[in-house]
Amino acid sequence: MSDSLRERLQHHVEVLAAEIGERHVWRPQALAAASHYIEEVLLRTRYEVRRQRYEFEGVACTNLEVERLGQERPGEIILVGAHYDTVEGSPGADDNASGVAAMLEIARLLRDQQLGCTVRCVAFVNEEPPFFHSRAMGSAVYARAARARRDNIQLMLSLEMLGYFSRAPRSQRYPPLLRFFYPDRGDFIGFVSNWRSRFALVKVHDVFRSQCTFPSERLASPPIVPGVSWSDQRSFWRMGYRALMVTDTAFYRNPHYHRPTDTLEKLDFDSMASVTAGLAQTLAALTH
Repeated sequence: MSDSLRERLQHHVEVLAAEIGERHVWRPQALAAASHYIEEVLLRTRYEVRRQRYEFEGVACTNLEVERLGQERPGEIILVGAHYDTVEGSPGADDNASGVAAMLEIARLLRDQQLGCTVRCVAFVNEEPPFFHSRAMGSAVYARAARARRDNIQLMLSLEMLGYFSRAPRSQRYPPLLRFFYPDRGDFIGFVSNWRSRFALVKVHDVFRSQCTFPSERLASPPIVPGVSWSDQRSFWRMGYRALMVTDTAFYRNPHYHRPTDTLEKLDFDSMASVTAGLAQTLAALTH
């Protein structure tokens, strides 16, 4: 892990959560500023940015996509996504500026690598309520279009809150019964999928552990378990794609979830940099 990666991640979160702040359709200028910042970062990384635009109650909403074409199997796609909007009342440093920051740096780290299959990185709009579980959710709009194009998405990874870690005892909570099988300290990154994506989950997690020493855990579960389907991976499950979420476990760990206190200084950027570097190495390995 390099200091420059840590600094880049912190800068992205600072711009999104501190300078721009709340970003949603009820603050359209802030939502547009976040979109513009993400696009500018990707352009500076020498990507061609594709925009998927739609409107909600007269507000322009945009998904942003870049891709690194595979050399051997360009038609096969691994997609990495993170939503850049927030709930009302929260600056969203962990939820989800942290996920966007990691996605931007994964795109940068993969930019000059030789990949076997194609990797797409997508910034999704409108993940948070009232869009969640609706057709206006940015990832739902994207996944429907991908299915209509017959995109061969082999796997989707949703980056959902990657910055909050704690080594304190009993800092990690779980749904009923799971606490007997997982650590009580919130010092790991989680990989979560539905049952249909369980084999992909095992493969991704095994590769991550081979590429990175940062602590990690995995869970394949029915979506009815609270939190398992609460991000953009759900949109891809509904379109028949295999998908999983990478997360610090959100409200099971972070007491600032969806609150005004979800701010920059709460995040552990050293851990976040380790996770981001590990994910980039994992993705590169998975393409071959």
